[in-house]
Amino acid sequence: MNEFNLSLLASEISNLHSYLQQRIFQQVNTSLTTRNWLVGLHIVEYEQNGSDRAIYGAGAIKELANLLKKRNIRGLDERSLRTCRAFYLEYPQIWGTVSAKLQLTDNEDITKWRTVSAILTSLVPKLNDKSSASVQSEISFPPEILLSRLSFSHFIELIKADSPLKRAFYEVQAIKNNWGLRELERAMNTLLFERTGLSANKEAVIAKIKDEMPALPEDVVKNPYFLEFLGLEEKPEYSETDLEEAIISHLQKFLVELGRGFCFEARQKRITFDNKHYKIDLVFYNRILKCHTLLDLKVGAFDHADAGQMNVYLNYYTKNEMTEGDNPPVGIILCANKNDALVEYATSGLPQEVFVSKYLVQLPSVEELKMLIINDRNKFKEA
Repeated sequence: MNEFNLSLLASEISNLHSYLQQRIFQQVNTSLTTRNWLVGLHIVEYEQNGSDRAIYGAGAIKELANLLKKRNIRGLDERSLRTCRAFYLEYPQIWGTVSAKLQLTDNEDITKWRTVSAILTSLVPKLNDKSSASVQSEISFPPEILLSRLSFSHFIELIKADSPLKRAFYEVQAIKNNWGLRELERAMNTLLFERTGLSANKEAVIAKIKDEMPALPEDVVKNPYFLEFLGLEEKPEYSETDLEEAIISHLQKFLVELGRGFCFEARQKRITFDNKHYKIDLVFYNRILKCHTLLDLKVGAFDHADAGQMNVYLNYYTKNEMTEGDNPPVGIILCANKNDALVEYATSGLPQEVFVSKYLVQLPSVEELKMLIINDRNKFKEA
């Protein structure tokens, strides 16, 4: 019998921690995916039977996103709701697993889920027909395996596959090889299905699947979808150098103290679309201009890709963040070069005369911003 010492105790506690932490990751992942599937189900059911669906028409999902936002539900904007709808339509076979998970015993929970259960019960014949008619159901994994071994981020990529067979192939590879999201994206973007020629031998591919449960990486707790679902704030993890952090902090203070209507909203503001996450260095709302101002700092020479990325941010804010009475957002790109600084305004289609006559009056000048960057950079050189 091995001697029970402090080192062995630490090892056992470490194993216990890893095991239970892994279970938490899996439970959160399954709950998030289940919720999104149910959201998709509800949307489709509303589109077919909603009493006021004719009133909203094609704008129903956008209106739903606004209503959910007012209820402080994060992670379900218009784009996300459309993704949930597509997820439900592409994976109808999940209904059995979801139904089983909703067999609750607590009276309060039964009341809470009564509507969900009623909808599931009423849709059983439709879902059975839909699942049995699907080629994917014949070659895909049982839904409980899919739910336990793939994250919702994986499903977002998988629903982009243009055939059930192709989707099943990537499911197999993702589970067998324990792919993270980036590996799955790379495989799909490089047409692995077409290149391998395994489509004629799908049974052999599926037969090779390992029985072991692949571990989810610890980075899963940093996944923005998880954080939104759990109602947790995303902890900023700045990838900037010390110089970048200093300039951003200085910019934040400078604009607030400028006295031209700038109200600080966010630092490292995350926006998500097409299953990719982006972070805007600083976001302000100008109460005089009645618009958002987005600032993005780059250390290095200006690149046209920087302008393209800012336009993506502006388009996102125009579509998802503007409310009635708001003016279009404006972006400021700041580049801290080795020996100089560059400042570019981005207006995303805003007429130049309007930008000059209305916006520039309140915005900080190019020279003011350039001097701020140069001074901060020089301080670091002297340090």
